[in-house]
Parts: sequence; C-alpha cells; structure tokens
Amino acid sequence: MRLKDKVIIVTGSTMGIGKAIAKKAVSEGAKVIIHGLEEALGSKVVSELGKEHARLHIEDLAVEGATQRLVDLAIASWGRLDAIVNNAAIVAASTLLTTDKAFINRMLEVNTLAPLFLTQSALPHLIKSHGAVLNIGSINAWSGEHNLLAYSISKGALMTMTRNLGDSLFRESGVRVNQINPGWVLTEKEIERKKEHGLSDTWYKDLSKLYAPAGRIIWPEEIAAATVYWLSDESGPISGQVVDLEQFPMIGRNIPKDPSTIPHK
Repeated sequence: MRLKDKVIIVTGSTMGIGKAIAKKAVSEGAKVIIHGLEEALGSKVVSELGKEHARLHIEDLAVEGATQRLVDLAIASWGRLDAIVNNAAIVAASTLLTTDKAFINRMLEVNTLAPLFLTQSALPHLIKSHGAVLNIGSINAWSGEHNLLAYSISKGALMTMTRNLGDSLFRESGVRVNQINPGWVLTEKEIERKKEHGLSDTWYKDLSKLYAPAGRIIWPEEIAAATVYWLSDESGPISGQVVDLEQFPMIGRNIPKDPSTIPHK
C-alpha cells in the first residue's frame, strides 16, 4: 500500500475528482478527511469508506478559521497529518464584461486563498511528517477558455503559488508542494453543467475527436490514480512541479484548419 497509515485532508471531496482522490487514498492505506458543502453526499462517502478510515467536515473554506478546523479534525482523529490535497474549487463562467469585484473575490477566496491558508494551517504538522501538499489546478491556468476568465485567473495564481512554495517550503522545511492540472474531466457537475448549456443527457458519449482524441474525456478515477505518486514517498525530493493531465499538449497542439474534417468516434 503506497499511502499506508498516512493522514490526508482532501478538500472538495464529497463528489467529483475530490471524492475519487479520497477513495483512491483509502484504497492505498490512508486515512482521509472528507470535506465539502454537501452534508448528505459527504456522509455517503464516509459510509462507503468506513468511519475507521474517514471523517467528515462540512464548511465553506472562505469562513474565517475553516482551514484550521480541518487540520484540528485530522489531528484529533488520528494524531498526525501527512498531506493535504487542495481540490475544492468554484467553476463558474465569466468574461471581462461580466466579472465584477464580488464575483472574482469569491472565486479567489475559494480557489486560491483557501489552498494558501490550509497550507499555512497544516504546515507545523507537515513539517513533523515530512509531508506533502498537492494542489489540483486546471489546464485553464495557462490561459483559459474565453468564458472562464475569473476561474482561469484563480488557477493561474494557484500555479504560481505552487511553484513559489514548492521551492521555498521545501528548502526551509522539507515539505513538498506540487500541482496537477486536470483537463476535461467527466464529473457529476460537468455532466450537469453541459446539460444546462443545452446539450443532451448523453452529450459525453459522442464527442468530437477535436476535443477528445480518445473519443471520451478523462474519468475522475484517472486523475485520482495520478495523485498517489505525489502524495506518497515515491516522489522523493520532487517539489515545485506542475503536471498537465490532458489528452493533448497545451503548447504545440496540432489543430486542423478545418475542424469539420475531424471524424467523430
């Protein structure tokens, strides 16, 4: 078991990628703190994993003291903390004309500042365990879709923070900080989001190879599998790294001049 006896906080883990990460961590021997806003969904995850392996904390990460309460729960439950996964995020559309101050402040509070302050709250314990921080970013950090301006800004800032702390924290305390940038992932929210945009109930079953060369998009479990390396001792002294997890390169991608020539699966 690659994460045997490690205690890991996974934010935003009542559903989607976070849930998949928590389940994978437990399967590899870890204890996890499940976090989110949906108490019924979180309780179901804890029930699936078993109370001996998981605890639940329901709270908005933007609330003062929320990150410290997550850390306190981990210590009270198992007496140690080995890693945090900063996965919780708000995904909401906006452009230059529709992004107001309140909107982007909320986006930054959850997507960028909460990971910063959870890392800060967890640091004393991570130093003791020679632990790790794994930030879950997005390929939108590199530029972003035209209608994801505020979200892309928040993920770009998270990526810079990862590289900064990945150097400084590791030099000062031996705590590793890395990031993975998932591409298009088939989460429950993504299915509903696209249906709200007018797509069919089964939109993800017939995708153009222009957007999904494999004929499908990434499953949450595939992202979760990639996190084990960064949370385990296998990644050794590697810190300050950002890895994109998508079906095509973000730089140098060969997009045909006429997308209509791309066959469906």
